[in-house]
Amino acid sequence: MPSRYRSFRCSVPWLLLVLQALFFGRAFFAFPDGHIDYEPQFYPAFQDVNHMVIFGFGFFLMVLRRYGFSSTGFNLLLIVLGVQCSVLVEDLLDLGPNRFGVKSLARALMSMTAVVISTGAVLGKANPVQLIVMSLLELIIFHVSRWINIRFLEVPRGPSLMHVHLFGAYFGLAVTSQFPEPPPGLDKNRSTPKSELFSVLGTVFVWVFWPSFNSILAETNGKAVLNTYLALAVSAVAAFMLSALTSKDGKFRMAHIHSAVLAGGVTLSCTAGIIQQPWIAMILGLLGSVISILGSHCLQRCFNPPLKLQDTCGVHFTFGFPAVLGAVGAVLLEMFRHWSGVPQHSLSGLVFLEVGAFCQTLSTAFITGLITGLILNIKLLKAVHVSKYFDDQFYWEQFDISQKHHNTDVDVQE
Repeated sequence: MPSRYRSFRCSVPWLLLVLQALFFGRAFFAFPDGHIDYEPQFYPAFQDVNHMVIFGFGFFLMVLRRYGFSSTGFNLLLIVLGVQCSVLVEDLLDLGPNRFGVKSLARALMSMTAVVISTGAVLGKANPVQLIVMSLLELIIFHVSRWINIRFLEVPRGPSLMHVHLFGAYFGLAVTSQFPEPPPGLDKNRSTPKSELFSVLGTVFVWVFWPSFNSILAETNGKAVLNTYLALAVSAVAAFMLSALTSKDGKFRMAHIHSAVLAGGVTLSCTAGIIQQPWIAMILGLLGSVISILGSHCLQRCFNPPLKLQDTCGVHFTFGFPAVLGAVGAVLLEMFRHWSGVPQHSLSGLVFLEVGAFCQTLSTAFITGLITGLILNIKLLKAVHVSKYFDDQFYWEQFDISQKHHNTDVDVQE
């Protein structure tokens, strides 16, 4: 490794060793009897969510031309660490059944979606130590936020997980706002056709498995699968339509397809299991795609420069805006569901709880994200200099073509 790049030999391995030892100790006391609650019929849905989080989001983050190794490699590292942490924190806060099983792993993987989304916002700016610290802090805070929603706002345990996109997007935006802004002339934060192709491949993976993600904890999972698929289909159609309408020369933009086709799944995250009519899901999918593409135009042209928003993967308009739309839709659907079945004061209380859960999640994500961003930039965590942003060479061994040619010439001379 060239001398101008820092070695993480004295930090990352030891941090991982300490964390794994802590997880070992906590698991020993959390599950002393070793009983595993295994449900064979639940495993296919768990496998879909596992593929979505690891393969789908791993490729989804490969949008930068010189950050492919880090996008996929660090994504895998954070997931395998975070799943262990999430299972143990959930048990500590009593957020799920006391017995360990496949459902525990599924909930842990779903919680990791918040971390992956936040990673997309800080992509290329944080080193491995910072990413690990951010992931652990975010998981703990997210589960505390869930505990507040369950304990005080009467949100059911399963649906409390479905604010994961909202939390991850705004936590990540708050964190990345505390990082130094890259210089305007830096071209390493751009994409190439190859990196865009891998990123869209990840989008397709996520799109295919999203119905399982939305339905895995739903009480009526068949209805959730149907509604989610219809919303995703409509949002994909709308993404192609709006991309051609909004681009200067009337051509499709891969950035629009990359983000807006997933908007339907995000929008239905809180409502997939309670929507009774498929056309409602289709309308929400359409609105999600519209707000994603139009929001990207407004953010990049109107809000990003004055507010200094730094969003490498566009998580604000891919996950943030559709999640806000989904939360508003959940409030309205709950109102219409109970309009004639409960007294007016009870309906007002129900709406208050729904709005309170949304506001609590959003405010907790943003405030704690700002604090986490400040923590990540202390000297102890060795923040990356802005000139080394978006570069794999800072962390990974690279294949040196010139060195290979030199060695070949020496062999030929001998």
